[in-house]
Amino acid sequence: MKAPFEQLASLDRLIHEPARLSLLTALAACESADFLYLQGLTGLSKGNLSSHLSKLEEAGFIAVEKQFRGKTPHTQLRITAEGRQAVERHWEQLEKLRGSARRWVPEKGST
Repeated sequence: MKAPFEQLASLDRLIHEPARLSLLTALAACESADFLYLQGLTGLSKGNLSSHLSKLEEAGFIAVEKQFRGKTPHTQLRITAEGRQAVERHWEQLEKLRGSARRWVPEKGST
């Protein structure tokens, strides 16, 4: 069995990045959310949030709908079926990794 530390390398880095994992987890819990709500939830700057959302959209994990309400831009986001499967799979991998780490015993000879 691989040591749990080796299993960390197999995690999807696109999803595992804390801001993106937070965004996908939040979007998986609701039908959709707007940009400002997600900004407040995560504490990210507008530019940083926009960058993370672009990466998730490019991967097909979220859908972005941009429109205007009067003269004010409004961005609505939702997780896609592919994104939902990916984040659920990621959380499952983390749970398995956590279990492996709890059972892990260093090899003899290590200090």
